[in-house]
Amino acid sequence: MKDQLPTQKVGNRSGIAGKSRASNAQQRPARRDRESHVRWGGRARHLLGYVPAAIKISLTLLIAVLVFMAYHAAASASFFQVKNVETRGISRSSNESIIATVRRDVSQTGVWRADLTALSAHLEQLPWVRTAIVTRVLPDGIRVRITERQPRLVIRNSAGRFIWVDEDAVELSEMMPADQMPPFFLRGWDEQGTTTARSENQARVKTFMELQKEWETLGLTERVSEVNLIDTHDVRAQLAGDDSQIEVRLGASDLGQRLKKALGVLDSQRQTSRGPLISYIDMTQGKHAIVGLVSGSHLSELTQPSGETGSQLPGDERVRPEKVAEKSTKDQKNRTPAKKPDQKRT
Repeated sequence: MKDQLPTQKVGNRSGIAGKSRASNAQQRPARRDRESHVRWGGRARHLLGYVPAAIKISLTLLIAVLVFMAYHAAASASFFQVKNVETRGISRSSNESIIATVRRDVSQTGVWRADLTALSAHLEQLPWVRTAIVTRVLPDGIRVRITERQPRLVIRNSAGRFIWVDEDAVELSEMMPADQMPPFFLRGWDEQGTTTARSENQARVKTFMELQKEWETLGLTERVSEVNLIDTHDVRAQLAGDDSQIEVRLGASDLGQRLKKALGVLDSQRQTSRGPLISYIDMTQGKHAIVGLVSGSHLSELTQPSGETGSQLPGDERVRPEKVAEKSTKDQKNRTPAKKPDQKRT
């Protein structure tokens, strides 16, 4: 029994040693593979170190060119050509003109490379288009959201045509018979189309809209047919209806109250014999109304404080135009002719 025990122990030890040797043998190839990869990676980096810098740059540029060509080909493909144009916010604008502008601008670039900022600027040059927001709808669509210009007033141009204009002094379209008539028109529009003309027209529009608002508050708009704003510091109103031949000269300030006073003077003078002879009322002095009378080819003027009432005027002989004419004739008769120098007799 004692002789068999050592033999078993030795056998067990040898078995354990054999297993460890087998496991070590299995691990050695993996280590060798890793070591070979490391050696090859180091050799590759070592070899790349010998590649000239010019070759590296050339390879980089070549890759960039290939990428760009691939992008260009993809962007120009029929897959991105515009096929659908969606418009929103259109009431007065021409839908056909908007679609035609979009297709013209996007036909060469395709939807993917379309310059949306430039396209928006082109659309805003069309009549009635105030702003245009353009977005892509990939792969083949463009969406346009329009904010239209609003007609604010009507101008009468040099040809006698009536044109709608917005608050930015942009001409929109000719007024149609079905359009609602404005309270009155604007005359004195600069049609040169220059930057200076555009700026001056904007000042005219601003003055006109202020006048319209003030005269509506005072209830005077129905008595005016048009406003002459050739000079915004010399505003003139042409009256309407039975007074259409009369012009009211208002000047540059307090235009609402001056028009109101001028109409009061006119109404008081209408009841007199001089009423049909009134040609204009000048309120530029503010405190006084100068009433111009036409008698044949002659123009007479009478001056009246703007605050006086009409009942005081009909019997006032000092303002009668015939008296003014008689006085002028008497003055001419009473003038003493200037003496001529003595001439020697021959």
